[in-house]
Amino acid sequence: MSLAPHPPHTSLLDGPDGALEYLLTGSGEPTTVFGHGLAGSIETTRPFGSGVEGTRAFFHFRGHGASAAPETGWTYAALSAELRAVADHVGATRALGVSMGAGALCHLLEETPDRFERLVLVMPAVIDQPRDDEAIDRLVAMAEEADHRDVEGMARLLLLDQPEEVRDQPAVRLWCRRQAAILVGTPVSRALRELPHGIPMGDRAALRKVAAPTLVLTQEHDAAHPVWVAEQLAAELPDARLEVLPAGGIMWRHRARVRDLIGGFLNDV
Repeated sequence: MSLAPHPPHTSLLDGPDGALEYLLTGSGEPTTVFGHGLAGSIETTRPFGSGVEGTRAFFHFRGHGASAAPETGWTYAALSAELRAVADHVGATRALGVSMGAGALCHLLEETPDRFERLVLVMPAVIDQPRDDEAIDRLVAMAEEADHRDVEGMARLLLLDQPEEVRDQPAVRLWCRRQAAILVGTPVSRALRELPHGIPMGDRAALRKVAAPTLVLTQEHDAAHPVWVAEQLAAELPDARLEVLPAGGIMWRHRARVRDLIGGFLNDV
């Protein structure tokens, strides 16, 4: 008899452009929906909900996991529609978005500022002005490695996206290697080409209509997620709390602190 752990059981939801894979953990109210980052997954997002009470709904955006990879473009509008579909299906009253997921959440809020009662935006990367810098170029380079099925090349680029302080840690290198093996040869390469040049919002001023208490969480010395983006985002939101953690990786060196911050914020009724 095998004692190996069984993978979590996910379900499929009919989304706006195809099936969306999602996972429910916990139980009871409230329900929080979690949106992952570009090239992320349900697995990489679950630690952000480890201290959150109630029901937690994690899902894969298009092209990730078992979710469909439609031919329609990779835009924040499309991602926002998928986030909304999952949130509505599970009755989520709270939402957390990581990087790309934070952008999708911002787009949703521009359309429906009162959709959620509490919000968490983790490592936001862009608001309403496109970026053109080395971190964006690296995402496009990842697309080439993904298309060429070059696991080692993809792993090297993923490692460069990690804080310099933790790049030599065996666990970090192993994580990058595993993520690279998952991503190469998948439709995520399209996202890596198209999304870095997109913007979530037409006008950040729309955030001033969001009354929900919001936690904006970022870290220092993260080229892909500059502190100034989080600062500008928090400045627009009427009821925002900004937390800037030291360099070293939000989920590498600061996992316990992140658990306490997010759990304390979302559990505070």
